Amino acid sequence: MASENPIVVVATMTAKPESVDAVRTACTQAIEAVHAEPGCELYSLHEANGTFVFVEQWADEEALKTHGTAPAIGALFGAIGEHLDGAPDIKMLQPIVAGDPAKGQLRG
Repeated sequence: MASENPIVVVATMTAKPESVDAVRTACTQAIEAVHAEPGCELYSLHEANGTFVFVEQWADEEALKTHGTAPAIGALFGAIGEHLDGAPDIKMLQPIVAGDPAKGQLRG
């Protein structure tokens, strides 16, 4: 059952310059499987100059925990590990809602 406070995650990964295409391909290949995971409300990939940012929203802590051990994530990190310039930066965030609530927070 979804909680009232979904969990938002921002995961940032920087590809080595020669590996940008390989990282992009591996990331995009993982998306469909992750979208099918229970509790996935948002799993959106963005890129700027070889830095890849996943913006994620999970229904609850259990969904995020399941995602962390899912086959798609194991395969993704197995494929991109050697292609990254440093470790991924993964942050779990809490919304600070201000202004128009419909525009001030992510929602599933």
